[in-house]
Amino acid sequence: MFNKSDIELKVAEFLLQIKAIKLQPNNPFTWASGWKSPIYCDNRVTLSHPSIRTYIRQKLTQLVQEEYGSVDLIVGVATAGIPQGALVAQELGLPFAYVRAKAKEHGTGSLIEGEIVEGQRAVLVEDLISTGKSSLAAVAALRDAGLSVAGLVSIFTYGFDVADENFAAAKCRYSSLSNYNALIEYASEHSFIASSDIELLRKWRENPAEWGK
Repeated sequence: MFNKSDIELKVAEFLLQIKAIKLQPNNPFTWASGWKSPIYCDNRVTLSHPSIRTYIRQKLTQLVQEEYGSVDLIVGVATAGIPQGALVAQELGLPFAYVRAKAKEHGTGSLIEGEIVEGQRAVLVEDLISTGKSSLAAVAALRDAGLSVAGLVSIFTYGFDVADENFAAAKCRYSSLSNYNALIEYASEHSFIASSDIELLRKWRENPAEWGK
């Protein structure tokens, strides 16, 4: 049985312990988008920790099975979703492919790498969901290629309203092992952040584009 709340907190614990997630509410990061952020997440760090990598592989696999049932193909979203997706595909004994951020500018000009068959039911694997834009570009590429996208799974989501809106507009389901609320809950209870910073962190999630200006 997939005990969602326990897994959310356990994944948050792991990500904080290995500094895959860093919280700096008083010394914010700047994202590529230009947003100021009190949080930085790089889930590729989990790949360097075998026990955590195994836990995440097993729980992503379980999430795929419980949320989407029988599927034919696992697809990674470039770049950080590729190793996670390959691990899940191996666990399930399924074929694997991945979607590039943009088509190759040489050779075959492929956008999707790996063998795919029209009509296959696929689940995408991501490391992180912010606005969902890059994930949904991959969803669109698979649909254009004639695949049926059952949904997407990720390790972590910020839980932005805009992501929910974007996935709903694209008619694509998504599920994550952990999320921002679970992260803040674990971080505050285990002294990763000061209690005085909790409200500041919550305010950022409400309006990240304007926060810190």
